[in-house]
Amino acid sequence: MTLRIGTRGSALALAQAGAVADALETAAGTDVRLISIASEGDIRDDSLAVIGGRGVFAGTLRRALLAGDCDLVVHSLKDLPTAPADGLALASVPVRADARDVLCARDGLTLDRLPSGARVGTGSPRRIAQLLAARPDLEVVDIRGNVDTRLRFVSEGRLDAVLLAAAGVKRLGRADAVTDTLDLRSWPTAPGQGALALEVRAADLANSEVARAARVLADPGAELTVAAEREVLRGLEAGCTAPVAASSSFSQGVLAVWAAVYRPDGTASVQRQVEQSAAAGDLDPLAAGRRLVDELLDAGAAELAPLGGRA
Repeated sequence: MTLRIGTRGSALALAQAGAVADALETAAGTDVRLISIASEGDIRDDSLAVIGGRGVFAGTLRRALLAGDCDLVVHSLKDLPTAPADGLALASVPVRADARDVLCARDGLTLDRLPSGARVGTGSPRRIAQLLAARPDLEVVDIRGNVDTRLRFVSEGRLDAVLLAAAGVKRLGRADAVTDTLDLRSWPTAPGQGALALEVRAADLANSEVARAARVLADPGAELTVAAEREVLRGLEAGCTAPVAASSSFSQGVLAVWAAVYRPDGTASVQRQVEQSAAAGDLDPLAAGRRLVDELLDAGAAELAPLGGRA
């Protein structure tokens, strides 16, 4: 059998899907063919806040999978809506890459050392709010484009810096452009950032060669942490324009999940953290995520950003 993997056609998506294909060929002994599919998010150049964020990248791939045009699709997990998709199922989450954000600036500048009034580009409402919270003296510019395009904005002098996901920069071999790596504890990122999702048809999940191959790449730690982070996003009912961040760690049997909800202009935020220990019983990442949602909402998160959860 040749496993057909559906992927967006961007350089980053092809790099991610290619890494999955290589891993499947090695670990599962499966012949693999990549199927490039253009998504709405790749075709349109509007702001993510306008075109709808996560769904515009995942929707086209999902339709191709349901239509039988491919056997499995590879998503950036942060682009995957939290609501289940009829007829589809998440087969596995491979080992997670670096979940942090990075600054790529002119002249080797860090976030702290950027001069007042420096122009910093990002297309993420969450990053916009975080930048304005940390450095209200910066000019934050809403941009679109792939990683290379954004880096070119800096090299050509149109921007002083751009804020990107470390995983994407490294997967494209552009780590040399990074001038500052932001600490995940003080700068949480998008739920699922750095992780990939391998999605299959629900009918293939229980007993098929496709699902068995995908499960070979599953990483229990990655699946645990992203489940908790995504439950925060689901529980808050945060839309694509809501500046919400959620990150986590799993070490020595302890799952820690922390999250922040920001006012869009960065002038206020609510931040909370919960921990769950395996010593207290089976780890339940969804329960940890729900507890964190309750704490955020009790602290007034719904007053800062457009949220649906208990607002």
